[in-house]
Amino acid sequence: MISKSDLVGAWELESWAIGYADRDDLSYPYGEEPRGLLLYTEDGWMSAAIARPQRQRFPEDVAFRKIPDAAKGEAYTSYFHYAGRYRVQDGDVIHYVSMSLNPNFPGTEQLRHAELDGQTLVLSGKDMVGGVERFHSLVWHKSSPTEQDPPLEAGS
Repeated sequence: MISKSDLVGAWELESWAIGYADRDDLSYPYGEEPRGLLLYTEDGWMSAAIARPQRQRFPEDVAFRKIPDAAKGEAYTSYFHYAGRYRVQDGDVIHYVSMSLNPNFPGTEQLRHAELDGQTLVLSGKDMVGGVERFHSLVWHKSSPTEQDPPLEAGS
């Protein structure tokens, strides 16, 4: 059974697939090769960010508030983030969302079943959308810093 100490650190996303109770196909909300970073701290905080691999950049010569709404909408739909407190209970991890790009998430509890196999973490959960039960599976790999990985510079 997973423990809090098993989670602490940084995790990089391999995949996010969604299955459906009413059909056999899968969907991939951020493509088949999404980018993502999941952080768990020892003092009980978490942050999860997921994005499509190639996101359209904004024009550099236009102030953010002047960017057309359609471009902002595309940026919103190509990125997902939430953060807050977490706890581990009976093989599950519960995320208590306090901040999110999606304004409906703060104040919610996101229950994830957690399975750990070496350096691979699988978080799974379910929800109901439009009367259809959906099953989420996110595969993460533990990230470890190396001397080959330079710190990111501003604007990277």
